[in-house]
Order: sequence, then structure tokens, then C-alpha cells
Amino acid sequence: MRVKCVICDKIDTLDDESIIAKRLRNRPIHTYMCSDCHDRIRDKTNARIETGNFRLYRSRPDKDEW
Repeated sequence: MRVKCVICDKIDTLDDESIIAKRLRNRPIHTYMCSDCHDRIRDKTNARIETGNFRLYRSRPDKDEW
């Protein structure tokens, strides 16, 4: 299966029976990101976390849980 990275437009080939290929085929909302872009985003996020200026905003819990 040929896939294209959503960030850098690099075209990769995945095995048709791999889990990633099955997810992309069965759930069109999922997108593919190459390992280079994934690693770059991970490294930059970790660097931002280390500075202390990073806030992770999550959805508010239901009122029943409070």
C-alpha cells in the first residue's frame, strides 16, 4: 500500500497486512505520518515540556465525576 505523509508529502510503501495499513483502509479519518516527521514532533514536544511553558489542555470531565 502506498501512503503519503500529511506533513512532508513523502510517499512510503506499507505492507498490505500491517496494522497501520488496515487502520488507514478501514478508518478514513486516520492519516499517515512518516517516522521522520513523527520523531521530529516528539522531540520538539519534549523540548517544550522541559522548558516548563507547555500546558496540556484536556477536555473537562463530566459534572457527574466531580
